[in-house]
Amino acid sequence: MTTPAEPGTSTATLIRIRLNLRSPDVRRDLTRPGSLHKTIMLLAPEGLGEHHRQTAGLLFRLEPATHHTPPTLLVQSRLPPDLTRLPRTYGHTETRDLTPLLAALTTGRRVRYRITANASVRRKRTDHDPFFDTDTKIRHTDVALHGDAALTWWQSKATHAGLALHSTTPTPMRRSRHPITRDHSDDQQPNEFRHQLTRFDGQATITDPDQLRHAVLTGIGRGKPYGAGLLSLAPA
Repeated sequence: MTTPAEPGTSTATLIRIRLNLRSPDVRRDLTRPGSLHKTIMLLAPEGLGEHHRQTAGLLFRLEPATHHTPPTLLVQSRLPPDLTRLPRTYGHTETRDLTPLLAALTTGRRVRYRITANASVRRKRTDHDPFFDTDTKIRHTDVALHGDAALTWWQSKATHAGLALHSTTPTPMRRSRHPITRDHSDDQQPNEFRHQLTRFDGQATITDPDQLRHAVLTGIGRGKPYGAGLLSLAPA
């Protein structure tokens, strides 16, 4: 039996999946974020309980195709991933132990970072909201942030995560949709809301290694089941 990792455990595995665009499973997942989430959850052991994504520490980011590489999935897990559960022709996989990187995070060290995040604020919904549905228990809405507001959001999150930013390049990404309730499918447009994803790239200095390790292992912001929140670091 696999023992679930504690959120503060400074160990994780990074899985790089270079997607096979000829695979029908890949083509489905690239157009249906809910389906992509289910495929990624196959990497986690069974029997982890109701909050299995959090227990396994699964985070992911979809990197767009370039002239030289197909779309790539970066998946991070605090538990050993079971790659045999992925569809057989899903793509080429590589794994990397992130324990040395996490141990090397020290105060004053300069790093490069990348994160695709759901820059947003949450506000309480009222009966006067145009899409308020009195038949649901949803009582809040997420408001996407853009431009300077999104940049301010990331600066605040980065500071809290133990990073002093030196530079940031924001890049608006695709909108990621998913059902508002569990019993609706991805194809039911009226029952969906969307995450506006923004990628932030730049350089920073580590100010709090413990906070930074926690941010790397647990992710930043909302929308983690749908490709937001994975913070990647490398030496500057």
